[in-house]
Amino acid sequence: QVQLVESGGGLVQAGGSLRLSCAASGLTFTTSTMGWFRQAPGKEREFVAAIHWSGSNTGYADSVRGRFTISRDNAKNTVYLQMNSPKPGDTAVYYCAARRFAGLGYGPDQYTYWGQGTQVTVSS
Repeated sequence: QVQLVESGGGLVQAGGSLRLSCAASGLTFTTSTMGWFRQAPGKEREFVAAIHWSGSNTGYADSVRGRFTISRDNAKNTVYLQMNSPKPGDTAVYYCAARRFAGLGYGPDQYTYWGQGTQVTVSS
């Protein structure tokens, strides 16, 4: 059974920093592309970042590029999202997702497995 468990969410001031973690089990992590998505109240789930299984290729939404960094530790089956200089507009529930296929995926429908989400609230 595949499990993705996010942690690290909470309240952060604008301009601060926060690191989200996602621990994976039950899947071949070392060959899975991993992604982060977010969903704000009343909005659709949107792509934030993704990382190839090798860590050699990453992709970001325009809204977070240059502020957020995705990384992974295959020895720990964990993917991270470092959030620097967050803005109130980044407030959302953040979800970790795993994709079975090679290549980065930018849409929620391209991911097979999902975590329960962790709330991030950015205060101004």
